[in-house]
Parts: sequence; C-alpha cells; structure tokens
Amino acid sequence: MKLVYFATVREAIGLSSEECHVPQDACTVGDLVARISARSEEHARALHDLSRLRFALDQEMVTGDTLLGAAQELAIFPPVTGG
Repeated sequence: MKLVYFATVREAIGLSSEECHVPQDACTVGDLVARISARSEEHARALHDLSRLRFALDQEMVTGDTLLGAAQELAIFPPVTGG
C-alpha cells in the first residue's frame, strides 16, 4: 500500500510518501497506523495521537475504524484549520 503524508505529518517523518506491506492482522486504518508508528521515532512522534489525525483511503475520507479492504493508498494528515 502507498502511504502519503501531508503537512506536519510529512515534516515530522521526513517523507512525503512510502510503500508499506500491510500485515495480515492490520484490518483497519487504525491498526495499520499503529504498525507504521513503530517504524521509527519520527513515525511514532508524528502518528502518536490518532484522534488528531485525518485519513483518506483511496482518496475517500475515512475514520480510524474503517476496514482497509483492498485499498491501494492511505493518506494521513493533521486536521486542517481555516481562517
């Protein structure tokens, strides 16, 4: 699966995207993000608080409890504020 990072998540991890093998026991977006956060200290810092992150699975907004299914891309970004 392709992982795409935006804004402060991208800055903290130091990558705009990367490929990820989805473990069989990662059924939901939240499961996968938990596995990704174990990749490095930078990943852990950027992804530590799932409640503050937003997700898009194959370009559709989803929540952490959404099933991954056969999705090809997961985008992760912080909440957007406007003015």
